[in-house]
Amino acid sequence: MIPSTSAGAADADAAPEAPPRRRRSRWAWLRRLWALSTGRFGLIVVGVVAATAVVAQVWTPFDPQQVDISGRWAPPGWPHLLGTDGSGRDILSLLMAGARTTVLVAVGAGAVATVIGIALAALGALTARWVRESVAVLVDILIAFPVLIIAMMISAVWGGSLWVVIWAVGIGFGVNIARVTRPELRRVLHSDFVLAGRASGLTPAQNLWRHLLPNVAPVFIVQLSWGMAVAVLAEAGLSYLGFGAPVTEPSWGLLLAELQQFITVHPLSVVWPGLAITLTVLGLNLLGDGLREATDPTLSRSPFATRRARLHIPEVVS
Repeated sequence: MIPSTSAGAADADAAPEAPPRRRRSRWAWLRRLWALSTGRFGLIVVGVVAATAVVAQVWTPFDPQQVDISGRWAPPGWPHLLGTDGSGRDILSLLMAGARTTVLVAVGAGAVATVIGIALAALGALTARWVRESVAVLVDILIAFPVLIIAMMISAVWGGSLWVVIWAVGIGFGVNIARVTRPELRRVLHSDFVLAGRASGLTPAQNLWRHLLPNVAPVFIVQLSWGMAVAVLAEAGLSYLGFGAPVTEPSWGLLLAELQQFITVHPLSVVWPGLAITLTVLGLNLLGDGLREATDPTLSRSPFATRRARLHIPEVVS
């Protein structure tokens, strides 16, 4: 007769312990974003611009508005690393101060577009039929007006300012966000988990916050990043035309407008504000694409994603 202790030990050896379940990290999307070359580039560029704007609040190499006639059109070197303009102002200090304006416009327009876009999308997806159709008609009417035209019309009435640019771009791209997000909300609205949440007593607002918005986040993020990139371009373009930032406010568009008339004499001075605008817009667009892929596992192109997927395929034992 085999002792019971031996049988218990044999059973314990025969049944290996189940591996501990790995908890999904809250910051896993950030690792996936960094693994993407586009996401890494966008994150670095946007981080540098944001850090420059923060630093410019307390320090710049020179006073951005300090005029020095004796030092006008100084070439890049020490102490003016990027040279000076026709008034002797330090171009690097002007670019750093202009980054504050760029970040303010991008974040402000993004916030306005988020509120307007989510509100219109929710009204167009979660309300009665006549409300949905009215919202769809309103969105089609508003989307026919380009963002820059809206900003110029508002500027003609209330005058040029940064808040005009913020509201114009926020309204224009809020409509775009609503138009793209509304069909996605309608699609997710008929999912089983949404119906289960409704049956469990969740209100439409709670269902929207817990289930609907997280599932349309990838589409929303891309549209929001495009809106912030257009906000940077709109601020620079409107400031260039005289409808954006006032003359007393440092702006990349104003600096470009002041330097472009000397492009044949001092071409290098025009490169710096144009390069800053181009890199910022490119970084925002690539960051949006990277965030979409990082937050949507089905679109992830990380080299580790394929390996993890293969490891989770169950083997068939013959």
